[in-house]
Amino acid sequence: MRMLISFAALFLSVILLQLSSGSLGPLDALSGFALGFSTQDIGILGSAHFLGFFIGCWWAPRLMGSVGHSRAFAAFTATGAIALIAHMLILDPTAWAVMRIASGMCVAGCYTVIEAWLQAKVTNETRGRAMGVYRVVDMGASLTAQLVISVLEPASYVSYNILAIVCCAALLPLTLTKVKQPETPASPRLRPRLAFDRSPLAAAAVIVAALSSASFRMVGPIYGQEVGLSTQQIAWFLASFVLGGAMAQYPVGWLADKYDRRWVLIWLSGAAMASCGITVLASGLGTAGIMLTAGLFGLTTFPIYSVAAAHAHDFADASERVELSAALMFYFAVGAIAAPFTASALIDAYGPPALFAMISVGHGLLILFGLARMRARATPKARTRYIYSPRTSFLVGRLTGRSRDRE
Repeated sequence: MRMLISFAALFLSVILLQLSSGSLGPLDALSGFALGFSTQDIGILGSAHFLGFFIGCWWAPRLMGSVGHSRAFAAFTATGAIALIAHMLILDPTAWAVMRIASGMCVAGCYTVIEAWLQAKVTNETRGRAMGVYRVVDMGASLTAQLVISVLEPASYVSYNILAIVCCAALLPLTLTKVKQPETPASPRLRPRLAFDRSPLAAAAVIVAALSSASFRMVGPIYGQEVGLSTQQIAWFLASFVLGGAMAQYPVGWLADKYDRRWVLIWLSGAAMASCGITVLASGLGTAGIMLTAGLFGLTTFPIYSVAAAHAHDFADASERVELSAALMFYFAVGAIAAPFTASALIDAYGPPALFAMISVGHGLLILFGLARMRARATPKARTRYIYSPRTSFLVGRLTGRSRDRE
């Protein structure tokens, strides 16, 4: 209990940050739709968010080194709030893309500060509990954020103002806490080649994971509009995806610790292809069918990143944990930048089912690559623990690294 109280300010900032940033993607998609933006314009907004996210991941550790944790957090939060307020002042898709770069920087920068603070304060005795609470808080806030759009009117100054207020409120717990600001950690070297050297399959899998989650969360509202869902139903559609992903973590983790992780990735991808087909077919089966298939889609696609990360760490030593986690995040960011625009272009050309056709092709290629990699080398005898890997910052490896090593 004492541990939870000491981290309460950090966790409250996470909740407020997720409620603000997690609601922006679907709100932008619905607002762009209402303002007459093209499908590709809306896709570019999602890609711009992840471009800003990558910039924030790279820049945040360096900014912390210059001005400290609290000031860096304040700077990134202010950047996000300005981007939110500016939306209804300039109704132009190019300007909105610049704003989404700023909001992506805000998310990555704030999470970097929070995770650096957590890493400095946890001990070996409290690390497991702290990370468990952190994952629950982050996932719960992400789930709630999808539901927030059901009460926000698209293309409304009030809606964006509310999100800006919540973003600003995230400043208060962390900047007013009496907990002493920790020393600034050294920023990890970004070595993308490291992930490919340790496991080409893991590098490919995190790109496919980005293809699935980024395109669904950023372009999914367009799909929902096209198949006749209301704004409230789109909120539940996206929330079902997050809930399905949350429910999958324990059973998939058990399978990944018990069986060859390459087979787990292959079977997950096969199930993801099936869920894509079922989702398209269920568009004519009513709202309940669409919600259930969205949950199934999250169940089969959301854990792929964590399984891939665990597989990559099986081939790394303890000294490489942080840099390997950062390298995997790099590949995820690359996939996430490309996915929304590509998905929106395909929807524009071929209709809503093209979103899931693109995702199915990605998973099909991953299955073929996984089978080829199984012929290239045997699975290692000593394996790391499976843990849920948040896709939040380049520093998350500092929090999860020791948890992977078995005693």
